[in-house]
Amino acid sequence: MQNTRLNRLVDSIGNRASQWLSNPWRRLSLQIIGLLLGFLLGSVISTVAGQAANWDVVAAATVLVAIEIVNGVVYRRNESEEKPFALGLMNALKIGITYSLFLEAFKLGS
Repeated sequence: MQNTRLNRLVDSIGNRASQWLSNPWRRLSLQIIGLLLGFLLGSVISTVAGQAANWDVVAAATVLVAIEIVNGVVYRRNESEEKPFALGLMNALKIGITYSLFLEAFKLGS
């Protein structure tokens, strides 16, 4: 690849982002934000699917397939390998969605 200004700009942005994410507190805070965003997303999914009752099965199937894909990608890796940050963020988002749907089921059951 040629060393154009655009390539240098993209490389410098990537280097700055990886340098910014090298701080463990920033990584942890972004994973907590991902967890909370997943919780919000799960609540939104259940609310929207509950309003239009004909979307219940489609929403449940879509969420199930998405969660299983994330599980397959995240947990297929060896434990000795360090997980990339994006996989940890996807896993936190998945945990938030699952926890939110679990709590919504408790609310409906009571």
